[in-house]
Amino acid sequence: MSLDLVTFGCRLNTVESEVMRRHAADAGLDDAVIVNTCAVTGEAVRQARQAIRRARRARPDARIIVTGCAAQLEPETFANMPEVDRVLGNTEKLRAESFGIAADAPVQVNDIMAVREVAGHLVDGFDGRARAFVQVQQGCDHRCTFCIIPYARGNSRSVPMGAVVAQARRLVENGYREVVLTGVDITAYGTDLPGRPGLGALCRRLLAALPELPRLRLSSIDSVEVDDELMDLIAGEPRLMPHLHLSLQAGDDMILKRMKRRHSRAQSVEFCAQVRRRRPDIVFGADLIAGFPTETDAMFANTARLIDDCGLTYLHVFPYSARPGTPAARMPQLPTALRRARAAELRARGRRAMARFLASRVGGRARVLLETEQGGRTEQFAPVALDVALAPGSVATADITGVDGDRLVGRRVH
Repeated sequence: MSLDLVTFGCRLNTVESEVMRRHAADAGLDDAVIVNTCAVTGEAVRQARQAIRRARRARPDARIIVTGCAAQLEPETFANMPEVDRVLGNTEKLRAESFGIAADAPVQVNDIMAVREVAGHLVDGFDGRARAFVQVQQGCDHRCTFCIIPYARGNSRSVPMGAVVAQARRLVENGYREVVLTGVDITAYGTDLPGRPGLGALCRRLLAALPELPRLRLSSIDSVEVDDELMDLIAGEPRLMPHLHLSLQAGDDMILKRMKRRHSRAQSVEFCAQVRRRRPDIVFGADLIAGFPTETDAMFANTARLIDDCGLTYLHVFPYSARPGTPAARMPQLPTALRRARAAELRARGRRAMARFLASRVGGRARVLLETEQGGRTEQFAPVALDVALAPGSVATADITGVDGDRLVGRRVH
């Protein structure tokens, strides 16, 4: 018998899966499969259903518990699957009592919009991962027309600073050399806390409280929410990694308005230029949606040019997926084949941008966090293959000697 967790989606789900692992173990739930779902696209929901069916075939006698964003939004869909024993909502999955053997209610999903606070959870580590994730925030107050996630996660709630520091300290004491701050909208951090401290203030306190932490990284941020304190840290704090992933979504002003985004194309370009002036070694990633409703060829071309205009390197490209209940799902839709073709073009441009970036690193030196014995990531998140085997989780200095496919090749500096 064993407890298996199948996790889809974001880093926040990764954190929550570790919380559930501890609760389930404490409750003696040792013959179960927990599927932590994602709902950001229709494809993510389809993959979750497939995983549930595979789990039942592999473990016919295990209890299968389904949770996460898709379960929060569509509890009946999963409750009606013959493979599923229980469905837990996004709030219920983080409560220890939900995993007791006597907790037999088949569906426990309450109104996520009624939740007003988020607790800090202490996690000892992340199975099989070299970097650790710390939840700082939950939910989102914005209502982008394509996005269903606020209805799965609720409104924005911040974890108090003291709880964030306590969690990060526990992970550092357990040997982690890199901590990644995560949430749904982390640049909204603190708006609901006394004194309204921002993400910059949180990062400054973390770095001051944990001088032994060599690497602090941010997950996806919204550039229009970056405050002056965070900008100063990005520019001048070497322990804050020179890698920002931006929630851009599009590069055409009309599409951005129809998405109900809060930035313009020019603001995105200027933000990247401003940060690069202050920290020249910065590298940007971005989320981009291809084939949003009403997107013309010219509008798509504006998004495609944004890759060069912002100097983007790491792209997360999604063909637009209509989510029932969102305003964009009621807009005139583009053919699926066109969405996929545009996504393929963006990905091809992203591969070329990545190749240029990797080539530019050759001849330099990097600090590498080992994820496997001979593979890791630089401070700018570039993948590296080293010439020697080292302990996963350690940090090594390497001279970058070449490029092998989609990763750098490094020689350890003794």
